[in-house]
This record gives sequence, structure tokens and C-alpha cells, in this order.
Amino acid sequence: MKRFLKILGAVVLVFVLAVVGIVAATFMGRQSITDGFEVNNVRIVKDGIVSVAVFPIGGGQVALVDSGNDAAGKAILAELARRQMGPDNVAAILVTHGHDDHANGLKLFPKAQIMALDLEVGRVEGTEGFHGPVTQLMPVKPRGVKVARILHDGETVLIGQTPVRVFAVPGHTPGSAAYLVNGVLLLGDAADVDSNGKVIGSPWIFSDSQPDDRASLVRLDQRLLQEHADVKALAFAHSGVRTEGLAPLTAYAMEQH
Repeated sequence: MKRFLKILGAVVLVFVLAVVGIVAATFMGRQSITDGFEVNNVRIVKDGIVSVAVFPIGGGQVALVDSGNDAAGKAILAELARRQMGPDNVAAILVTHGHDDHANGLKLFPKAQIMALDLEVGRVEGTEGFHGPVTQLMPVKPRGVKVARILHDGETVLIGQTPVRVFAVPGHTPGSAAYLVNGVLLLGDAADVDSNGKVIGSPWIFSDSQPDDRASLVRLDQRLLQEHADVKALAFAHSGVRTEGLAPLTAYAMEQH
């Protein structure tokens, strides 16, 4: 029995080390998140390996894009305190997708209207699971929050005095969303930027479908070009911000053909 337990322990250890190694390799080579980076009043707040965007909407209130990985919300609360605000000043949270590192802080802001694409509602609320190589292993657990406003691809939602354009970018998750706020295109985990500033797709290990993600990014780029959308910057949840307009995403899309 002892021999069996030792072998089992060794197998488990090897598996854990392998997963840690793959996860580490996945995030290596990405441009670092710059805490406090701000473009057109959209401010990036670093929360460990992920970031949250904060932007004012008038009337002494702000909105968030995602709610971070930290269930205690230390980084977000510190940013609110810097603005002489508290949790009740958060009027809305636009969720890019329902992975824990983007939704763990939702309960901290009881007065915020939680918004997500229709296909992501169950995942944001914690009643539906994911299908990525690693994410399918994560338990399905209700978060005790409700999506108050269901969003749809292409609509513009007015949050306070700020219009936000909504785009569906399925692939990383079925209901992944990107948001265009004040000329800043917030892509969540649909894309990243590497240490050379090149746009790359979502990491396979955490994504439901990389091919769908690539196709979504190409469609998004074509759509924004056709609409002559005023995109000043691209922001990524796990990496830095590019301020050359839509060009980095267009370069990525051209490589996919």
C-alpha cells in the first residue's frame, strides 16, 4: 500500500509540475501589464496576472471592464480610493468572459449593473462550465451574482454619459466580448500582445476553440475597418496596451490569410 501511495504521489506531482510548466510557458513572452496606464480616460489597473479597466461615466461614478482575479479586490479598491470613491461608485461592470480571473470580484460591487453577452450569462453567473483543456476541469459553482443586462453583438450601450460598443468575439469562450470605450478596444483574453508588440491569439490551454478565436479577431478587424471606427488603442487583459490604433490587429488579421 505504501509503495502504491508513493507511486500515486509521484504521478500527481509530475502532473502538477507539467501543468504549472505549461501555464508558465503560456504567459512567457508577453508584454507586461502597465499598472495605471491611461488612454482617453480608460485606466488599466493591474491585478496580479490580469488587468481591469476603469473609466468615469459622469455623476461621480465609474464603470469597470471585468472585476479581476482577487476576490478581495485590493487593486480595484485602491484605484477607487485614489479617486476618492468606494464600491458603491461602481455603476456597471462589463464582463469580457466568465473565467475566474475576470469575474472573482463581481460580488464586491452590489450596486453595479453586471453586463455580459447573451452566450456568456451562465458562465458569468457560475452555472455553466467551459471546454478548454484546463478550464473544463474547473468546477461549476454559482457565484451568487446575476447578469442584469444581457448584451448583443454590435449594439451600443450608454453607461452614464459614456457610449460603449459591444462586439462578440467567440472562441476563448462561447460568449467572449470586446468593448470599444473612448476609442480604446478592450479585448479581454481574445488576444494578447507579445514582448515585441505583436498581437497574438488567445492561449490554447485556456480556450474553448483557438480556430474560432482567430476567426473572430479577423472578423472584428474587418468590421472595424469597414466602419472606419475610431480606434486609438488596443488593451489586453493579460498584457500591455498598444497605442497605434487598429494597425496591430490588422497586421494579425493579414497573417491569418
